[in-house]
Amino acid sequence: MKAVIPAAGLGSRFLPLTKEQPKEMLPVVDKPAIHWVVEEAIASGATDLLIITGREKRAVEDYFDGSIRWDHYLKANHGNALRQLEELASSADFHFIRQ
Repeated sequence: MKAVIPAAGLGSRFLPLTKEQPKEMLPVVDKPAIHWVVEEAIASGATDLLIITGREKRAVEDYFDGSIRWDHYLKANHGNALRQLEELASSADFHFIRQ
């Protein structure tokens, strides 16, 4: 099954928090908001995910892409979070398109 996740908004209602990072990357409890959305999509049976991003949303792509710098940080500080992210990233095919 396929899922489309729109993540291209400006985040103006979350200012000033979104001045430095996309709203999708704002933490909700212990994970970025987009992580929760992707988990729900995969739990619903989606195996092919298209995330529509906008300008200045590179962090969303990098989060699921497995950046080496990010992996080292997570491994050193949050080993459980890295394992969860790796499991999530391997559970589906991710595609990104910029609006």
